Amino acid sequence: MAGKGREPDRDATKAAPAALQTLDRGLLLLDLLARHPDGMSVAQLAGQLGIHRAIAYRLAATLEQRAMISRGPDGQLRLGVGVLTLARAFQPQLRAAAHPLLQSLANDTECTAFLSVAEGGEGVAILVCEPRDSVMGIAYRVGSRHPLDRGAAGIAILSGREPAPGESEAVLRARRDGYSLTYGQLQKGAVGLASPIRASAGGPMRFEASVGVVALIELDADRIAPAVTACATAIARALGG
Repeated sequence: MAGKGREPDRDATKAAPAALQTLDRGLLLLDLLARHPDGMSVAQLAGQLGIHRAIAYRLAATLEQRAMISRGPDGQLRLGVGVLTLARAFQPQLRAAAHPLLQSLANDTECTAFLSVAEGGEGVAILVCEPRDSVMGIAYRVGSRHPLDRGAAGIAILSGREPAPGESEAVLRARRDGYSLTYGQLQKGAVGLASPIRASAGGPMRFEASVGVVALIELDADRIAPAVTACATAIARALGG
């Protein structure tokens, strides 16, 4: 049975005159699957997009041929490896836009600052900046990977998703507060604070990322959290998100 359509998605399918409706629907389909990592059926996609099931099937089949989506043994559709390839190609642009903002965050907070993105069920650090006057820093390497449900960066990314059943208390708290705060989850004695990079009024982000800081001392969350969330907002704006 088709899922109930949401008015914002239904309205979004009414493309502007200059837009290609089929392309617009395909992009909306990918965005829906990004928001439903457990997968969706063709019928559910059709209901959410407000289109006939046959149209949704043809869109899905075309995207599947390009590896942008995949069909699991359960018949559910999910994002495919083609999306990951595009996301990796986007990372240099993301790093270039984020670097000056992340360096300012590191200098202002006197902590190691990082930018992480989601790849499957893991968070990957793609940019790390040390404070300008730092003598000793915490070891946080570009390319470091960790499960999304451990560490401030991953929990922040999860909190940026739509609410889902069975979420941990850490994710619920991070969504409420606007940032995650963790102690020693990835490295003994390390304290991390991170915020998701969210969409601005311009539309949904097409990737999942977080920005944060890490230190070997107790962090003053009241002072540092606003700086971290402001940096996340500034990166989103710099990318036109």
